[in-house]
Amino acid sequence: MTNKTYIPLLIESVKATVDLQQHRFAGFDGGYCTAGIKALGVTDVSTPKGEYAPVAALGILLIEASGTIAVGDAVASDAEGRAVKAVDSAVINGYAVDAGTTGQEIRIIRGI
Repeated sequence: MTNKTYIPLLIESVKATVDLQQHRFAGFDGGYCTAGIKALGVTDVSTPKGEYAPVAALGILLIEASGTIAVGDAVASDAEGRAVKAVDSAVINGYAVDAGTTGQEIRIIRGI
């Protein structure tokens, strides 16, 4: 459980093509967003394959970090849908509101 501000402004549903874990970038295809790809949004809850997953597309969202992320960093997706610091030509999927390292839950903002 977290006490961090969480303000999803737009929730979209997508049929999960794999078992999705909570607080990961989801792709438009219902799987995890992979490295270098634009995300539909962030999974709101863990969802089994074949069920519809609520995906937060805009707002201040909670996501699992991978690597070291500083406040204000542009973030992209890694191969498992976790937030990583965006480098070079990576597709930006949000901006970090919190600092964090691998496995920590941080907030990002999408839609600015």
